[in-house]
Amino acid sequence: MHLAVGGVFGDLPDLVISGINHGANLGDDVLYSGTVAAATEGRFLGLPAIAVSLAGNTHFATAAEVVRKLVKGFIDGQNQLQLPPRSLLNVNVPDVPLFALKGYEITTLGHRHKAVDPIKIIDPRGQARYWIGGVGNAAEAGEGTDFHAITMGFASITPLQFDMTRHESLHQVKKWLNSCS
Repeated sequence: MHLAVGGVFGDLPDLVISGINHGANLGDDVLYSGTVAAATEGRFLGLPAIAVSLAGNTHFATAAEVVRKLVKGFIDGQNQLQLPPRSLLNVNVPDVPLFALKGYEITTLGHRHKAVDPIKIIDPRGQARYWIGGVGNAAEAGEGTDFHAITMGFASITPLQFDMTRHESLHQVKKWLNSCS
């Protein structure tokens, strides 16, 4: 992404679209998603950016149509979307045929339970090897979350920001640190 936005490949793009990734990036997934990271890099370099994921691995044509609609809105829109700096859109599309897509919802990030524990196996040489366990199930997935939208058959559009500072905790941590002296 940095090379593309840096002009190595020619003219700068007008918009960064990362994806279409197979497998959803819902809730806490955005913290370690390569799809979201590529869009983030584009946004850090000054371009509007969208991360797009398909909540499965079959109906890429549906996700492509969602992207087409968003890009068309970006290009043709009378009132262009103006996200604040250090912001992007995280889009998840349910793995359904286009006729079954129920629409679009603007959502918040849900949260997951703890991931499944790693799986220990013994390789043919008798050495222990570990497979990373699967993601945790949805923990906070109520109405208005990205999890809920996907479950109900809607494409989820979540505006993300990059300041992960827990501002309301600054005073408490400062007080704690002073007590550690």
